[in-house]
Amino acid sequence: MTLLHATAVSIDGQAVLLIGPPGSGKSDLALRLIDRGALLIADDQVALTEIDGVLHASAPAAIAGLIEVRGLGIAAVAHGAAPVAMAFDLAARPERLPDPVAHGVAGVTLPLLALDPFELSAPLKVEAALRRFGPPLGASLGIAPALAVEVPAMPDETPPSPLAGRVLLVTGMSGAGKSTALKALEDMGYEAVDNLPLGLLDRLLEPHEGAQSDRPLAFGIDSRTRGFDADTIVERLRALRHDGTDVQMLFLDCTGGELTKRFSETRRRHPLALDRPAADGIAREREMLAPLRRWADVVIDTTDYETPGLRRALADRFGRPGVQALTLTIMSFGFARGLPRDADLVFDMRFLANPHWEPALRPLTGEDKAVGDYVAADPAFEPAFERIADLLLTLLPGYGREGKAYLTVAFGCTGGRHRSVYVARTMAARLAAAGYDATVVHRDRHGDVDSDAALVQV
Repeated sequence: MTLLHATAVSIDGQAVLLIGPPGSGKSDLALRLIDRGALLIADDQVALTEIDGVLHASAPAAIAGLIEVRGLGIAAVAHGAAPVAMAFDLAARPERLPDPVAHGVAGVTLPLLALDPFELSAPLKVEAALRRFGPPLGASLGIAPALAVEVPAMPDETPPSPLAGRVLLVTGMSGAGKSTALKALEDMGYEAVDNLPLGLLDRLLEPHEGAQSDRPLAFGIDSRTRGFDADTIVERLRALRHDGTDVQMLFLDCTGGELTKRFSETRRRHPLALDRPAADGIAREREMLAPLRRWADVVIDTTDYETPGLRRALADRFGRPGVQALTLTIMSFGFARGLPRDADLVFDMRFLANPHWEPALRPLTGEDKAVGDYVAADPAFEPAFERIADLLLTLLPGYGREGKAYLTVAFGCTGGRHRSVYVARTMAARLAAAGYDATVVHRDRHGDVDSDAALVQV
């Protein structure tokens, strides 16, 4: 056994060593980590034992369960023991883009990072570093002499995961919006699967013939999932990252009071409190999910979010470059055959000169150049078209922010063959130049010319 002047805490069953001289902030950082759910192992002196190449941390009997709270004295807290995953040097100056070094302790090599313990974000950085450089990296270092060397990079021949960069686990408190989040992610182009049994996770991640391999995957898991175990999920995701899968976790949280209100308003029972008050189930679930919340890459508190706000937050964090959240349709139609039922915005083009009255143009449509030239030559066309385009380019971002999935913009003329067709296809091209892909639909373009002639033309 080796005694090391350090403080150690356990995060999700993995110990981290906080190394530094007296007054460097070891106990202070440990207290903040404990406040986030970590378990004290030992403060100021850590007993280290090497077993089969793995370093195990525990507390010397004399100080077990005791931690110094500077200014208040010695406090008794819960404590335990755990295998050591990595270490932090609280005395060294951290670099902006650091690489961990391999630091030898008691004949075992650990990843070591420099850290400023007094930064507000220090506990978050410890948790993030443990996720990134934790057991898989530590295990790859093996046993080595107590020398500081650079951690070797992953070999180039390691095959990339077929799902690298495209896996998002969505979890969190029941009632916090997981189903809404998965629907929003699906609208953003993700393949979404909810309440996936843990036993099927590996099969879901396997590449399948005919699958859309370019689509990212979002899957939902919560306390209702069959076989749910937070520690098992954490270990499985650690293994996925070690294998090259860039998997992220989104945790949706919410205050207990708001969750109780939501269950009351929807008249649904909490899944963990079918015969008790919802507050009991919420408290139990929060305890069950604590390891996942600490491990999460992104935590969104939905207490003050309505559905559009949550969709915006998700789009900001997980929106796919090049994927247009709003499905846009530009339609032409004839008023003589009625308004389109699915139109959101309607513009009446009957103020423009009508090609129908030109015998040479009557059998043509707005897709023919001669008709387009005729409509565009109307002095009223350009100023009206530009104002409508400016209006749409102002409205479209707002519709997207509010989470609207579909928008149909309809342009109408009398018969739906000439003016509306030309304006619709010209507007689609204008919007495409601004980055909006639109589907163009000409509802009445192929209407019978003779029957159109019988319509009252304007």
